[in-house]
Amino acid sequence: MNLAHAEVNKAVEIARVIKDRERFERLYVYDPYPYQQRFHETGSQANQRLLMAANRIGKSFCGAMEMAYHLTGLYPDWWKGRVYHRPITAWCGGVSNETTRDIVQAELLGSPDDPEAWGTGSIPKSCIIKSERKPGVPNAKSVVLVKHKSGGNSSLFFKAYEMGVEKWQGRSVDCIWLDEEPSRELYSQAVTRTLDRRGMVYMTFTPENGMTETVAGFMNNLQPGQSLDNATWDDASEKIRTLNNNKGHLDENIMAQILSAYSPHEREMRKNGRPSIGSGLVFPVNESKLLIDPIPIRKHWPRIAGLDFGWDHPTAVVWVAWDRDEDIVYVYDCYRQSKAPPYVHAGVINTRGNVVIAWPHDGNRKDSMGNPGLADQYRSHGCNLLPFHFENPPAMGEKKGGNSVEVGIMDLLQRMEQDRIKVFSHLNDWWEEFRMYHRKEGKIVPIRDDLMAATRYAVMSLRFAVPDGESEWSGKIKYPKLGIV
Repeated sequence: MNLAHAEVNKAVEIARVIKDRERFERLYVYDPYPYQQRFHETGSQANQRLLMAANRIGKSFCGAMEMAYHLTGLYPDWWKGRVYHRPITAWCGGVSNETTRDIVQAELLGSPDDPEAWGTGSIPKSCIIKSERKPGVPNAKSVVLVKHKSGGNSSLFFKAYEMGVEKWQGRSVDCIWLDEEPSRELYSQAVTRTLDRRGMVYMTFTPENGMTETVAGFMNNLQPGQSLDNATWDDASEKIRTLNNNKGHLDENIMAQILSAYSPHEREMRKNGRPSIGSGLVFPVNESKLLIDPIPIRKHWPRIAGLDFGWDHPTAVVWVAWDRDEDIVYVYDCYRQSKAPPYVHAGVINTRGNVVIAWPHDGNRKDSMGNPGLADQYRSHGCNLLPFHFENPPAMGEKKGGNSVEVGIMDLLQRMEQDRIKVFSHLNDWWEEFRMYHRKEGKIVPIRDDLMAATRYAVMSLRFAVPDGESEWSGKIKYPKLGIV
C-alpha cells in the first residue's frame, strides 16, 4: 500500500514538473509553424527583417520567442537563425506604453496584471534576474536583466513609439524587436542604433495603415540585408498544423467568425497580412477565382510567352497556354531575375522549350555604340522571339492595336472576372506581384510589376500562340471572338 502510495506521489510530482515546465519554460517547448521557422532563419543573413502577417496567427509570439533565444543564448537544435554567443543589449517596442505592456511585455514575461503569471512568457522564469518598473505606467517594466548561458546578463529595455524619436537615440543596441508598425523616422533611428554592433532590427505587424512608406520600402524596394516574409491565416490553419502533427491556431469556424466582424475592404489585410490598398488595386479580384493547382498542359493547346526586359528592375518572363475550346488561359510558368545579361536569361528561357515570345518595343532600341537591340541579342542566343514588337490586338477595321497598358489591363481584368484565366498556385513570384499591383492617384505604380507586364504581353498576343511542337509562328492570326483565320 505504501509502495502504491509512493508511486502515485511520484506520478503527481512528475505531472507537476511537466506542467510547471510548460508554464514557466515555454522556450523549451516552442514548436514553430513553418512560417515562423522561415522567419527565424532570415536572421542568419538579414539585419532588417519584416514579418508582415495576418491577425491572430502568432506573429507577436514569434517575435517574443526569437527575442528570448537571443537574450538567453538557449537556442534549440533546430535553430538556423542569428546566434548571439554573449549577453546582449536589446530593445522591444510597441505603439504606446500600454500596448507595449499588454502585448510585448506580456509575451515575454507573462500577464502584467497577475503576479502569479510572472515568468510565463517566452523568457524562462529561471533566467529572469530582476526588473525595474516604468514610472507612471501601472504594472509596466522599463528594463529586465536576463541570464545568458555564456555567463553574465542580457539587458532588455521596453520602449514605446509615443515616447518620440529622441527617446530612441543614444546607446548602441544588438537587437531590436518592433511589434506593430513604426513611423519611417522611428524605424530609421532604430536601425541606426544597431549599426556599430552590426545588430539586427526585426518587425512583426499587420499592415493596418495600408501601403505606408515603411511597408513600401520592403515590398517595392527590398535591399541587400533586408528580408520580407508574409504569413496568412492559411499558414496557421488546422490543415497546416495537422501536417505538423500539432493543433492549429485557427479552424474554419473561428476564421469565419473573425472575418465577419470586419468590413469588406479590411478582410484581405486581416486575413492575408497584406496592405489594404482598396480601390487602388489594379486587379480587385478575389485570387481564388484565378488560383488553380498545376494541371497537365494539353499538347494541342497553343502556347506563348511574354518577355519584359530589365536590368535594375528584373527581367521577367511568363508562359501561358490557351485552351481555345473554352477560351481559358493558363499561366503555367514564370521567371524573374535582375542584373543579369541576356545570355543568362536566354539560358533559362531555352530550358522551357521553343515557345514563341512576345516582347515590348524597347527591345529594338540600340545603344549609343549602335550595337544590336535586346530583341536581336536574345535571338542570337536561340530565343524564339516574334519578328515584331508587341502591340495590342487591333480593333475592328484598324490595322494596328497600339501598346496601351490600360487596354491590356481591362482585357485581363475581364478574363479574371469571367473565370477565363487561371494561374498555377506554385508561381510564388507571380502571386506576389499580383497581390501588390496597385494604383496611386489613378496611375499604376511601376514598381515590381515586371511579371504583370509580361503576362499582359503574352495574353494580348494569343493570336500568335502555337501548339507545342510547332517551332515558329505560322503567320496566320486567329481572333478567338471573331473566329477569323
